[in-house]
Amino acid sequence: MTQTKIAPNRLKRYRRMWRDIRADWILYLLLVPGMVYVVLFHYIPMLGVANAFRDYSAVTGPGAWRGLEIFEKLFSRVAFQRAFRNNIIISLFKLLCGFPVPIILSLMINEIRRPRVKKFIQTAIILPNFISWFIISGLLFAMFSVTSGAIPGLIRALNPNAVITNVLQDKDCIRTVVIGSYVWQASGMGTIVYLAAITGIDQQLYEAAMIDGAGKWQQMVHITLPTLLPTIIVLFIFRVGSVMNAGFDQIYALSNSLVVSKIDIIDTYVFKIGIEQAKFSEATAAGLFKSAIGLVLVLTTNYLAKKVDPDSGIM
Repeated sequence: MTQTKIAPNRLKRYRRMWRDIRADWILYLLLVPGMVYVVLFHYIPMLGVANAFRDYSAVTGPGAWRGLEIFEKLFSRVAFQRAFRNNIIISLFKLLCGFPVPIILSLMINEIRRPRVKKFIQTAIILPNFISWFIISGLLFAMFSVTSGAIPGLIRALNPNAVITNVLQDKDCIRTVVIGSYVWQASGMGTIVYLAAITGIDQQLYEAAMIDGAGKWQQMVHITLPTLLPTIIVLFIFRVGSVMNAGFDQIYALSNSLVVSKIDIIDTYVFKIGIEQAKFSEATAAGLFKSAIGLVLVLTTNYLAKKVDPDSGIM
């Protein structure tokens, strides 16, 4: 009796879904490139996870099973310990310094009343997101190079006796350069997301607050930020989940022999031992270890977020 009722309902849902797809087929077509990317670069590579537990050679293929022996060898390497430590430090500083900036920028841009100025600022902060890290590294070299950089040249003009440090080759400065350039490059995309969420806020809430005598600061604290909270929580969960991705492109572009000990991360370590040294099993083990930590962080953050706000979270 129950099955005869469920089947027609399920058939109706399928027909409704197919009708929606036919009505908006162009929008669904736009999903195809993203789905192909995820399948090719995130799901298919999972077939090689087993190589983290056995010997693998590009010539002979899969070898004998080793269990956790490869992980033990990996964790005992000083280079991996250094890369893991750098990965945590750089990722945490990127999270602490980079996550609040788009929120602050979106709140500031939202208060601009001149449309042309607002569009100009939005365009200016989003453009760096489309610039390759190798181009950015060239810009940083043009700015900070001791011999021909713009900033050292300005310092010499103001103080000919000044001692100038090449921050791109200084261990004490390179992490600051990495974090600062990341915030400059990545803040624009997050700002667009928050501005879109702010646009969806009912303007009657602001009008009612103005009637009650609330100023701009009170409107932001009591209306804008609480309305943005679900979006902030979801983006925070995604950001924490990718905290182990410290940015391969950026680190690889800015690395050199003088500072590699301070910014070498797991991704660059995997590239070195996997591509350059052909140690595929250890490289797979390192990548699997990083992914496992990311999964735990996502689940933990999602659980805590739902405790704070049951309507938040991603699942």
